[in-house]
Amino acid sequence: MNALLDKPGIIHPGARPLLDEVTAAPELPVRVTVVAPGGHGKTHLLGLLGRHYADAGVDAMLVDDADQLGDDEIAKIKALAEETTAPIVLAFRPAARTTTLRALADSFGRSVALGAFGVDDVRRLVEHAGGDAATAEDVHARTGGVPGLVLRAVTGRLADFRGELEQLDDDVHRYLIAAEAGAGRNLDLLAALLNRDREGLPEVFDGARATGLLGEDDVLLPIAAEAVRGWGSPGRRLTVLQRLVELQLRDGLPVLDLARSLLGTGSSGASAAAAFEAAAREAMPDDTKLAARFYEAASEAGGRGAALTVGWAHAAALAGDLDTALRLGDGMLGGTSDTDARAAGAEVAATVLAHRGELAHSAELYQWSGRAGSKAFAAIALLGTGNLEAARGVLETPEVPTLFAGAASRTARAITGSVSGCGAETLSALLGAASMLESAGAPAPLPDSPAALAALVGLHSGELALAESVLSRAVAGRIGGDLLAKRHRLLLGWVAMTAGDLKTAAESLMPPDGLEARDELFAATLQLGLARRASDLPGLQRSWDRAYQASMRQQPDLYSLLPLGELAIAAARGGASAKLAGQLERAHAVLDSLGNPPLWTATLRWHELHAAITIEDHASAGEHLAALNAFAPCGRYPAALADAATCWLAVLTGSFDPEAITAAASELHELGLGWDASRLAGQAAIRTSDRKAMVQLLEAARQFQGRAPEPVAATGLSALSERELEVARLVVDGLTYKQAGSKLFISGKTVEHHMARIRGKLGAGDRRELLAMLRELLPAGEPQG
Repeated sequence: MNALLDKPGIIHPGARPLLDEVTAAPELPVRVTVVAPGGHGKTHLLGLLGRHYADAGVDAMLVDDADQLGDDEIAKIKALAEETTAPIVLAFRPAARTTTLRALADSFGRSVALGAFGVDDVRRLVEHAGGDAATAEDVHARTGGVPGLVLRAVTGRLADFRGELEQLDDDVHRYLIAAEAGAGRNLDLLAALLNRDREGLPEVFDGARATGLLGEDDVLLPIAAEAVRGWGSPGRRLTVLQRLVELQLRDGLPVLDLARSLLGTGSSGASAAAAFEAAAREAMPDDTKLAARFYEAASEAGGRGAALTVGWAHAAALAGDLDTALRLGDGMLGGTSDTDARAAGAEVAATVLAHRGELAHSAELYQWSGRAGSKAFAAIALLGTGNLEAARGVLETPEVPTLFAGAASRTARAITGSVSGCGAETLSALLGAASMLESAGAPAPLPDSPAALAALVGLHSGELALAESVLSRAVAGRIGGDLLAKRHRLLLGWVAMTAGDLKTAAESLMPPDGLEARDELFAATLQLGLARRASDLPGLQRSWDRAYQASMRQQPDLYSLLPLGELAIAAARGGASAKLAGQLERAHAVLDSLGNPPLWTATLRWHELHAAITIEDHASAGEHLAALNAFAPCGRYPAALADAATCWLAVLTGSFDPEAITAAASELHELGLGWDASRLAGQAAIRTSDRKAMVQLLEAARQFQGRAPEPVAATGLSALSERELEVARLVVDGLTYKQAGSKLFISGKTVEHHMARIRGKLGAGDRRELLAMLRELLPAGEPQG
């Protein structure tokens, strides 16, 4: 392996002057010491010097590891140096000089120090080893440029560390294990571990530096940390780590970093269990997944007790591992006489059931639990199922006035108030609750967050900017831990989709694996909604099954009306309205029991209106329009929906005022409903016989989509290329893409691409709209090419 160091340009910079001198005049009576920690090339340098002297026929004394010599041997070398002119070179580590060796080295008067390689030296070494020079900086960072460590890194011979670690002084080895575990700077802890006073530690530190495994800052180099973890004695490492943890626990000090090193070692017993449990409590505020791992390790190490189980259940829930959380919660409910533990078990089980769409059962368990915030969460769940009086009754009992309980109570009261009158104050109250919870943290798993509920209210009331803002804060603050992270992200996707920002919305899509029932419903219908808005018929068909199955896995509630509305429109387009009828009936039963609150009902009616329009169910469309008109006095948003609904029905009859359409669409756009606004204007454009109105409505539709308007000439065709006109005429005549392609000597896929570009240029929302627009634009009897 050291042969790599013989390559041109690789010789250690500190060694080159001595080598040049010996090569030029090998007969000179050289007296020199070579001093460097382990792995810096002392042995290799002596080998090179030996070859030079041998070639020159000079009898030289080259002594490696001189620090291992006894006083008698050193005295013999001193005597030889005084009696002969033969070259003498001694190599040793800097921290291991005895008094006798120090005196001999001082008498030589000349010393060569070998330091670490720079990045350029490492790059040349990597290249000579056949590696990628681009990795040189990484190798240098990993090894500190220590030549021996660089060689091991590039050749992969890390197993060589095993023997070297076993040969270390016991205190030095224990220090290296402690340093790898993060205790290398804790002098009191190290003194207790090594049974020394603080004045005795420098000797150990010097010994550790002499190994060459520490960087310039005395921190263990990354490759050395790997060696200590992977190639040292597992038993010795485990013994040292357990002792460190015991010392920290004894003094009541943090154990998180040390306990992290114990994970996966098989450590067991009372002290290990206590360490893991203490580490779990430390990890909880910042890393619930790590906390759950520690609690599990504590249990496996033999830890018992209600506090451990409660902590583990909370950590698992906050980390999103709801199967484990429910198992532990249910176990506490039925397997302990500890009242507090049973209450905690009920709380955890209730949280899991809320995420799985079982609000009624969740409410029962929350009421039984009685822990901080449980009454508020029970009220939220009860209201979600339509049980208003029970929700109000639960809220009559005051809770302990902590910040957490206060945030939960404020959320519950805001949601309960949302079904009274127009619910005008709901969003403001929920935003305040969200802010309060940010200050309080989350000491317990949440069934839902004030931010998520505020976002739902924002989506139901046209306050998309506020919905996005409160969700973004929740994501940044990790409110609710991993448990609610997916919900917040999905709702951000819904906000973006509602606003017509389909690209951003698509970035929030999630696969079904790992999603609980409620999140799966929102994820599946978000995918469905994006396919519908992109006029992606195959995508719509693929998404339908997932979304429909997700809807069947939970009962409709107040907080799932948005995905249900999206499903209703997709069902109508796919001829599956009958399959969804029961779900819609149950949703309306919940709304009926709450008095059909405008805040929650208007958006569902808006979606159902579009479903009715799709299947040309004029009676149902009229019913939904009447409901929307009844909600109109409750504010700008329901009034805008009512006006737009009126315009939609007028568009379908073909008798409408383009100015009214533009005004209604503009109002939708100002409320953030860009896609709906564009759709209304675009549909009106293709149904008017007034060419001027058509051009104005098409331009408005493009603007509402966030796209710059393109002028449309009197014929409406100036935006299209000659080839696009040829394709459009053939498709309008009823030819399939394949047939049109055959006529034009291009593939059917190319025809499809042309049609997609045409749709974009004309601002059509889907293929049906595009064909209607082209029939208007292409004069009858136009030549077919």
